[in-house]
Amino acid sequence: MKYKSLFIDLDDTLWDTFHNNKECLEELFAENRWDRYYASFEAFYAIYMPHNMKLWEQYRNHEIDRQTLIIERFRYILQPVGIEDIDTIKKINNTFLQLTATKTRLIPGAIELLEYLYPSYRLFILSNGFREVQYKKLHNSGLAPFFEKTILSEDAAIQKPHKGIFDYALINTNSRRKESLMIGDSWEADIAGAYQSKIDQCWLNPERLPDKEFTPTYTVETLEQIKKIL
Repeated sequence: MKYKSLFIDLDDTLWDTFHNNKECLEELFAENRWDRYYASFEAFYAIYMPHNMKLWEQYRNHEIDRQTLIIERFRYILQPVGIEDIDTIKKINNTFLQLTATKTRLIPGAIELLEYLYPSYRLFILSNGFREVQYKKLHNSGLAPFFEKTILSEDAAIQKPHKGIFDYALINTNSRRKESLMIGDSWEADIAGAYQSKIDQCWLNPERLPDKEFTPTYTVETLEQIKKIL
C-alpha cells in the first residue's frame, strides 16, 4: 500500500458540523427568545454564519486568537438584541459549545468508511477545533475508537493550513510524509495546507466546486468513494 497514515479532518468531513451547529443555534435562539428581535431563525442564521466563517478564516491565518473568535462571533449577532456584556456572551458561547458536543449527526458513510480503513491504516484526526469540544464530539458520536491519536491545532500552537501543524502531526505520529494522506472538506485548511506541506490530499467535495491553484491528488463527492482509492 502506498499510504500507511491517514490524517482525517473532523468537522464537516466526518462529524456533520453544519447541521449539528445549526441545530444548536436554533435551540439557543428559541430558549433565549431572540425571535423578539429577529424575524426568524433563518434571518438570524443568515447573519451569523458568514460572520462566523470569516472569523474562522482569520483564526486560521493567525489574524485573531481563540478568545477573539469566541467573543466576536456572538457579540456581532447579539448587539442588535442589546447584549454586549462580555461575561454574558462568554456564557452563551459556553452553552453553545456544550450543546454541540452532545450532537452526533455524521456525514453519510463516515462509520462505514472508518470500519473499512481501520484494519489497514493508521488513522489520525487532524483538526483546528477546540480541545474541550473535539474529544467529546469524537466519543459521543462513536468515532473515537477508530483513531490512534487526535492532533489539534491547540496542541501544535498553529492552525491548518500552515505547514507547521502538518510537520507536528507527522512527528507526533511517527509518520512519513510520502506515506501519508490528508482527507478533508476544506480546500484552504485541509487540501491547500497538505499540498504546501508535500502531503497527498483527498478532497471531499460534495458540491463539485472547481479546483483552485492546483489539482488535488484525489477528489471525491462522497466518503463512500474513498474506498475505491484506498
